[in-house]
Amino acid sequence: MIKSELLQRVAEQNRHLYHLDAEKIVDAILGEIIAALTRGDRVELRGFGTFRSSVVQLASAATRALE
Repeated sequence: MIKSELLQRVAEQNRHLYHLDAEKIVDAILGEIIAALTRGDRVELRGFGTFRSSVVQLASAATRALE
């Protein structure tokens, strides 16, 4: 599912909302998830999944090659 599909589902299930309002809600939720992951926080959506960001460190040889 992509963002536009999620937005469509939210709008369909909440017909009392204007499409623009549904879009603002989806953007706010995704923005908060992105902000939390950027801070290094763990995000848990019960019944859906748990997300966390990780830092990948380059091997020292690869790091030297980049210098």
